[in-house]
Amino acid sequence: MAMTGNNVRLQAIKDVEAYTPPAVTVPAGEVPGEVYGENVFNLEVMRKRLPKAVFKSVAATIQRGAPLDPAVADSVAAAMKDWALEKGATHYAHVFYPLTGLTAEKHDSFFEPLVDGSALAEFAGKTLVQGEPDASSFPNGGLRNTFEARGYTGWDVTSPAYILQNPNGHTLCIPTVFVSMTGEALDHKTPLLRSQQAMGKHAERILKLFGHEDPGHIVSFCGPEQEYFLVDRHFFLARPDLLNAGRTLFGTKPPKGQEFDDHYFGAIPSRVLGFMMDTERELFKLGIPAKTRHNEVAPGQFEIAPMFEQANIAADHQQLLMTTFKAVAKKHGMECLFHEKPFAGVNGSGKHVNFSIGNAELGSLFVPGDNPHDNAQFLVFCGAIIRAVHKYAGLLRVSVASATNDHRLGANEAPPAIISIFLGDQLADIFDQIAKGAATSSKGKGTMTIGADTLPVLPTDPGDRNRTSPFAFTGNRFEFRAPGSMQTVSVPMVTLNTIMAESLDAIATELEGAVAAGTDFDSAVQQLLTEIITDHGAVVFNGDGYSDMWQEEAASRGLPNLRTTMDALPELVTDSAIELFEKYGVFNAREMHSRYEIGLEQYALTIGVEARLTLEMGTTVVLPAAVRHQTETAANFTALTAAGLEPDAGPLKSVSEQVTALRTALATLGDVLAVHAGDSAFDEATHAHDKLLPAMADVRAAADALETVVADDLWPLPTYQEMLFVL
Repeated sequence: MAMTGNNVRLQAIKDVEAYTPPAVTVPAGEVPGEVYGENVFNLEVMRKRLPKAVFKSVAATIQRGAPLDPAVADSVAAAMKDWALEKGATHYAHVFYPLTGLTAEKHDSFFEPLVDGSALAEFAGKTLVQGEPDASSFPNGGLRNTFEARGYTGWDVTSPAYILQNPNGHTLCIPTVFVSMTGEALDHKTPLLRSQQAMGKHAERILKLFGHEDPGHIVSFCGPEQEYFLVDRHFFLARPDLLNAGRTLFGTKPPKGQEFDDHYFGAIPSRVLGFMMDTERELFKLGIPAKTRHNEVAPGQFEIAPMFEQANIAADHQQLLMTTFKAVAKKHGMECLFHEKPFAGVNGSGKHVNFSIGNAELGSLFVPGDNPHDNAQFLVFCGAIIRAVHKYAGLLRVSVASATNDHRLGANEAPPAIISIFLGDQLADIFDQIAKGAATSSKGKGTMTIGADTLPVLPTDPGDRNRTSPFAFTGNRFEFRAPGSMQTVSVPMVTLNTIMAESLDAIATELEGAVAAGTDFDSAVQQLLTEIITDHGAVVFNGDGYSDMWQEEAASRGLPNLRTTMDALPELVTDSAIELFEKYGVFNAREMHSRYEIGLEQYALTIGVEARLTLEMGTTVVLPAAVRHQTETAANFTALTAAGLEPDAGPLKSVSEQVTALRTALATLGDVLAVHAGDSAFDEATHAHDKLLPAMADVRAAADALETVVADDLWPLPTYQEMLFVL
């Protein structure tokens, strides 16, 4: 007998209560630290397996950015194959990152048949270096015709290969770039490598001015903090909206949400802790430096934060982390949700990108030292980022723009869409001094006596943190808080690298010119910093970014407020943006326009799927439940009236009006979906923003009102109360 909607929901609750943890699979006696990197073809493995000359050549490319010598490919491929076979791998895959924002891979077997009926494992250097997956079905924004399929993957030696384990066999995964036959980027890795190279070149010019004769290869570093939700899979599978769109299109806020702040940093539920420990073990084996785990603000929400890594590797690891989380969550009977706003009315999820530049020898160039007012090198690099963020705020905003992140940005849970910089009291004071002449002092660190003799005296920083700022200095790095939890970190990192390349280039050129003209270097630096804070200080804001007053003040400062993705996307194709990215070899004009077209397409597709889901669920799930409740209410009213009683007609009248409102909203949404939006991606995206979103909101409002009155045993969808708290 078929289950009715309400039985599906109630059965899901019973199944959650009956949850049994998976069997522990950690081998007895395993030492946690010893598994770290065991499935990674890293420098240590290469040192042991490669000829000395080959290893030195490969290490120079990885560590110093030297050009890759094609002659090393055969030696590396042979060693990589032998290592992978010893690890139980049967296949290899070129892993790449197309403009879907997801990870793609094409698997090939190591083994090739011989004429005698046996098989031989082969993996040549040319196979390691280049692959040829079909490029016709990935988003390309006009870079390729649909009938033109050729695309190339190219080995990225700077990101280590690794073994992806599966109970039925393992795969050697090789990180690669993905380009068209014309060499144009069809992925996120290619521009990230290009932008990092451009930024490093100009950072090294400045360091040489400060006396570093051989500063080494400067790179950007990234430490992405990943927020996510966990829900039981029984609830997940009973919610078509979560299954297809990653967020709930219906659902009222539970009576208790996050207002008590009792989930934030609370004791981690045992089931979730088991999942976390399992994921961390898998991440460790892949060389991903997971460091911090904790409960986040909303019920059912959590966070993991890895340590800093070179941006290219961090981006690859971030993609691999999300894949690992999805797989391990299923093992534990849960679904991991990376959508920025899976549940309305509670905290959404971001992916804060901690950004710095430097290298192993010099460390982070954003470390202020004990007396930052005397640290001219730090102040110049800090000034460079102030200039870059102010000048290219629109590009930073569009780097985090998506239909999904629009639900989060600007709310009192994430930074506003206005891009500003928080420097903290110490740096703000120093730059204020610079603007008035010269910085002569720094606010120092203090100490805190808590008041109990048994407690230690704690050191305090010279400034607080600001959680409402989209771009905040946090002691030795800048934290870009606007990226969404579902997006690749490559896009904001490409933008940060490129705008920093331009800023560092301009600064280096000015200082080199001043020195060549005979100006004292310290005086030139002082003049430069004064110019920067005078011309670009408007972007510095240490106040409450959530306040209405900031909206007004930001406008008076001339800071852009690009509230939605549709407001932000045009920033990609301005003359100044195209000139910037072309100048530093990150994108050409065609590649920039392709990103704009893809942004429009993805926006329209995302909202289109949600609109069709809203119509389908509203019509086939919510409305039938509401009508059943209306019918039962009417029958009860009739029966009581026939018995000579005088029942209250209010409930029947109310639910009838709400059912009518839902029918009307569904009909309107159906009509809007049937409209031909236009022939261009812009037309479709505009239609999605202007017509579909309001129509969906009306359906949801009517459905959510019904959820509060329909009898509990008739309501078919797992509720927020159940999904967020029953785990």
